[in-house]
Amino acid sequence: MFVDLIEIDGLRLRCVIGCRDEERRDRSDVVIDLRIGVDARPTAASDDLADAWNYRTATKAIIAHVEESSYRTVETLATAVARIVVAEHGAPYVQVRVRKPGALRFADTVGVMIERTPADFTERPAAGSEGESS
Repeated sequence: MFVDLIEIDGLRLRCVIGCRDEERRDRSDVVIDLRIGVDARPTAASDDLADAWNYRTATKAIIAHVEESSYRTVETLATAVARIVVAEHGAPYVQVRVRKPGALRFADTVGVMIERTPADFTERPAAGSEGESS
């Protein structure tokens, strides 16, 4: 069971996201925050990066995926990010917050926050069911 959280805040990326034609033409800003559940005790005890969950590698994978992706909803984008962290990089828990600045008049951002564990990704989605590569 994880007892600790790695925090990554304000990951500012650009992707095609939205349903309206004007949103589909150009890439938009998204801001991603992550809380990644880990057991940091082995790393704390050894002070050795070999014992740490590699957030740099996971973040690079998230950046590469998001920058090349095309989604209609922030919910689907958040789920794709969660899948990278949990299913591909082995974290036991992740909370993903995706915000889309300027999406709603009079609001700074619109977004979603989701929590996922490996149990949420026991089956891979069918090709094309989650997003499109640009």
